[in-house]
Amino acid sequence: MRSMQKAPGYKQKLDWTEEGYNSGLVYVQLKIDKKPVGFIEYAPGEAAWRVVHADGYMVIHCLWVGVTGMGYGTQLIQQCIQDAKQLGKKGVVVLSNADTSWAPESSIFKKNGFEYVGKAPYSFELYVYKFRDDPNPYFPDNWNERLERFNQGLTILRTDQCPYLEVATQNIIQAAKSVNIEPEIIHIRDRSEMMELSPTPYGVFNVIFQGQLISFHRLTPHSFAKKLIAIIKD
Repeated sequence: MRSMQKAPGYKQKLDWTEEGYNSGLVYVQLKIDKKPVGFIEYAPGEAAWRVVHADGYMVIHCLWVGVTGMGYGTQLIQQCIQDAKQLGKKGVVVLSNADTSWAPESSIFKKNGFEYVGKAPYSFELYVYKFRDDPNPYFPDNWNERLERFNQGLTILRTDQCPYLEVATQNIIQAAKSVNIEPEIIHIRDRSEMMELSPTPYGVFNVIFQGQLISFHRLTPHSFAKKLIAIIKD
């Protein structure tokens, strides 16, 4: 959203990032000739905004590269690994999903020595780069119970971690109005609440309707409305 700096989501992300620095959040931007070509965001496992038990590890939130084939992604990953080593961490953890670009794809991490250590519903996988023989990070195992908490109506669980989550939320509100549904919005403010409530490992954005996951990433209002209508008809 660099070209949309007046957008609410952009401002929310800036505030969220500044607050996260107090808990060890790191944001690294790679520039070539003063032009951004990639970035990586990561945080200590105890303060990470992904639903994974990874105390003592560094957890990657996001990895983005605008120019492929130049090794920029590897440079950013290696920067994270070196930071984790210097801080005495057990290693580095990343949440991957091959079905959506809202979580990093695993291939670049495998090339950089990360190993698969777990899976969760909706195609989520967990990878780790370990510095020594410590216990692996792991996912919770009560995903169905988490969904069952939201078996009535439409619920949006959101944070400000991604600048596009405000747009995603407004798209759901628009879709819900088109089918005469009033959503409940739960704005998650801390990691402990996210770890308790989120029905997916992504953690920072989830939409549930009558106990079924609608999405954990942005969709158009039309796509959201189609999903809602399909569940209503069932």
